[in-house]
Amino acid sequence: MADVRDILEINNSTPGDNSTVTKEAIVGSNKSKKSSKSQPVVKRPEGMNREVFALLNFEKGPQDVDEISTPSGGYKQVKAKLGRSRVRRWCWAPFANPARTDGACLYHWRRITDAAKPYPFSKFNIQAKVFTYTPEEYERYLHDDTGSNWTKDETDHLISLCKTFHLQFVVIYDRFDADRFPNRSMEDLIERYYDIRNRLIKARSLDEDTFVFDAAHEASRKSQLQKLYNRTPKEVKEEEMLMVELKAIEAQRKERVKGQEGLARLVIASDRKETKHIISGRKSLKKKSQKKKGDQSQTSTDTAIIKFPEKSSGVWLRSSRMKMPMSIGQKKTKAVEQFLADYDLPPAPMPTEEICQAFNELREKILLLLNVRQLADSYEYESQTLKHKLEALNRGRDALQLKSGQRSIMYLTFTNIICVQISVTMG
Repeated sequence: MADVRDILEINNSTPGDNSTVTKEAIVGSNKSKKSSKSQPVVKRPEGMNREVFALLNFEKGPQDVDEISTPSGGYKQVKAKLGRSRVRRWCWAPFANPARTDGACLYHWRRITDAAKPYPFSKFNIQAKVFTYTPEEYERYLHDDTGSNWTKDETDHLISLCKTFHLQFVVIYDRFDADRFPNRSMEDLIERYYDIRNRLIKARSLDEDTFVFDAAHEASRKSQLQKLYNRTPKEVKEEEMLMVELKAIEAQRKERVKGQEGLARLVIASDRKETKHIISGRKSLKKKSQKKKGDQSQTSTDTAIIKFPEKSSGVWLRSSRMKMPMSIGQKKTKAVEQFLADYDLPPAPMPTEEICQAFNELREKILLLLNVRQLADSYEYESQTLKHKLEALNRGRDALQLKSGQRSIMYLTFTNIICVQISVTMG
């Protein structure tokens, strides 16, 4: 019993006491032992928020409260610790903006050390380079020969606006004097300016890039954008439906092309296999039967439409050669099995060498037949769909012709009535 007490770490109150072991002695009493030391209660300083007081840590004692408390028990505000370095001096300094040409002098506050520096925002004053010309250059190079009939005064006015508004052609078009000069579109203004620029670069032999502006293309682009913006909700919905139909047509086309490629591969493989069988049959009959069977099996392996499992190392069953590969797919595998069941053929015949080879060739041809049948059905469906669409278009065209014929008959009848009324009046 003493060993049990030692293992369970139960101390004897008196030596030689052989009393029984109780449950409370082993498990322990449920009553929690009261701590002998009571934690000191720390009061919240006056003026401190309750949330701030809850963030304090009192595990090591109330020294944190003592540091932020005043002798009277209040909350002590911490003073800001400012540096002792001298404050940099500022002055009311004048400055000139290089973007202005009127020589205006403005003032702002700046540090004394930066008073002599140039205006820092002048680096953002980036102006576009506008090409100008002399009267001699205009007479020699800039005459309008495009058929737009630009005069020198009109060209001078355009260049002046380009310099004033920094090639912002939206503003230039708005400020162009349409009373003095012909009404020009924005594309005409842009095309004329860049034509002048390219001619001057070529005449002066400058090392700069030339830009060709296509006014007709820009006008067409804006017209199409305007039509796109002016669409009604009904037209937008109709366009979305057309896009959905287009995606469906593209998916069908890709599926059809994929089926055609797979069918072509099957047909080519079948033709190669038949050709090799004929060539192997014309070989010399003096070879041994075992060697001939090996050649035939090798030929069927090289030209197989379906890659059936081959002999592997170790123990294997000949029936495993008749197992359909996973690449064929579950749907086509079931279709081949259903085709065999329709003609009362067993799905797993006796796996001899000749039966395995013949059974695999039969299923290859069945798969080829099913693919051809599926492709023919898809072509038949597409032809019927196109036929119905053609009939619908013909009915719509006949209806339009009928309406136009009715309108012409009504017009002739109305004309005849008016002629009769005029003849009666004149008579």
